[in-house]
Amino acid sequence: MKQNYHHIPVMLEEVMANLKVAPDKFYIDATLGGGGHAIEIAQKIQPKGKIIGIDLDPKAVEVTREKAKRLKLIQNIILVKQNFTKIKKIAYDNGLSQTDGILLDLGLSSGQLQDQQRGFSFLAEGRLDMRFSGLSSNELNACHLVNKLSQKELTKIFSEYGQEPLAKEIARRIIFIRKKQPIIKPRQLVEIVRSIYKKSYRKKSKINPATKVFQAIRIAVNNEIENLKTVLPQAVELLDTGGRLVIISYHSLEDKIVKHFFAQEAKGCICPPQRPTCQCRHKKSLKIITKKPLTPSEEEILENPRGRSAKMRVAEKV
Repeated sequence: MKQNYHHIPVMLEEVMANLKVAPDKFYIDATLGGGGHAIEIAQKIQPKGKIIGIDLDPKAVEVTREKAKRLKLIQNIILVKQNFTKIKKIAYDNGLSQTDGILLDLGLSSGQLQDQQRGFSFLAEGRLDMRFSGLSSNELNACHLVNKLSQKELTKIFSEYGQEPLAKEIARRIIFIRKKQPIIKPRQLVEIVRSIYKKSYRKKSKINPATKVFQAIRIAVNNEIENLKTVLPQAVELLDTGGRLVIISYHSLEDKIVKHFFAQEAKGCICPPQRPTCQCRHKKSLKIITKKPLTPSEEEILENPRGRSAKMRVAEKV
């Protein structure tokens, strides 16, 4: 398991600085992953600080618990296996009504990519699965999605969540292939996408042509876009005045949602301009700290190429 969860936390220094991590304060890491950010925070908040770490992936929770015990930090960290859409209830259940900072590091962890049985990677030998909740859950998996959805539904997923320019052609090819045999392995899906790209693009790319399709399927399987929209207002409510919300996204659609939410919460009235008087009674709740998103340094990208698309946005509760 430790091998499967080798993890380099993205933009670690920037996360610590922008969360303003300090001794005896209280934080929430809603996306544990390999535990890199949470463990670093736990070390900085000693002796009396607490961090709640949340992840739907049982392996992520277990690996972080092992690290915390080994480093004698278990007294500073509370680990919860749950969807971060329940962040408000999780905080209340653990005696935390206000927090000094919340981190959301969206997307896929290194450990999930490295786990051969879960089908996140192009090279994985297991089934197409892609559930954050693990292989034993009853939730929809990627294999079901690829083999059961209509051409129209697949096209929409690839187009909206993956911004795949050949979405329609790839969906059509999937329908054709699955009539002959079910698409079960990641390599089958990779080959389908590659066959379409060969017809449309002659120039080779360093990026696997199936990248956008795999990303789109993973987002659909885990309902990532709606989950993000659900967690954001809860996170703001949990923040104490002066508390920071730090969000790292890897997909333009996620970043757009975060940017829009921050902009909306950073102003008072959000009524349409044509209304002469305010009827929404909306109050400003955030101050935007990062006018433009922060991105990893060139040195970090060389060390951890998977973080190259990361964008960090930060806001402060007012």
